[in-house]
Amino acid sequence: MSKEIEFKNFVKNNPSLVESVKEKKYTWQDFYEIYDIYGDNKEVWSKYLKNEEGNRISLAEITALMKGVNLTSVQKYVTNCQKAINVIQELATKAPTKVKDIPKTARPITKFFGD
Repeated sequence: MSKEIEFKNFVKNNPSLVESVKEKKYTWQDFYEIYDIYGDNKEVWSKYLKNEEGNRISLAEITALMKGVNLTSVQKYVTNCQKAINVIQELATKAPTKVKDIPKTARPITKFFGD
């Protein structure tokens, strides 16, 4: 297999190179020269390739994170949130209360509340 075909296959397997060329950060000539010298050495290409696998979390990392979680405190937090949501729903659905008889005419200045 020729070096050009190997390079094309390498580019197909690493689509972040295409993005770098489209964004005009590098040219195909730059990448081909690196590939010609170093091949597909991951240490060399690590700075040019976006680490697509770095965003993935392994099962071991998830279990390590879960070991440090106190489930009783999480349950208390969820219960408090549910109570708060219920109170807000009650306030939102309650019918507005009627204000007691408000006088429709202005009260004379000489009258006080007790009169």
